[in-house]
Amino acid sequence: MKSYIEDVLAPRIQGDGGWVEFVSLEDQRLTLLFRGECSKCQILSRCLDWISQKIREDLGQEVTILPVCKKPFFWDR
Repeated sequence: MKSYIEDVLAPRIQGDGGWVEFVSLEDQRLTLLFRGECSKCQILSRCLDWISQKIREDLGQEVTILPVCKKPFFWDR
């Protein structure tokens, strides 16, 4: 799952200025860390739906995504 997130999905999200990182997968609960534009996105729920759909289509797994949004450190300066 980690390599799928990093190698397949992350590059597509980076195209929009976002960043996604795999954190964990436990009991079909996928925790992802969102940074960059994703960390302040008003429609992140659409992206979460898209990620769930891609995982279902490509890997045949049903997951619930738990997003963690973290702004870049330099936004505090």
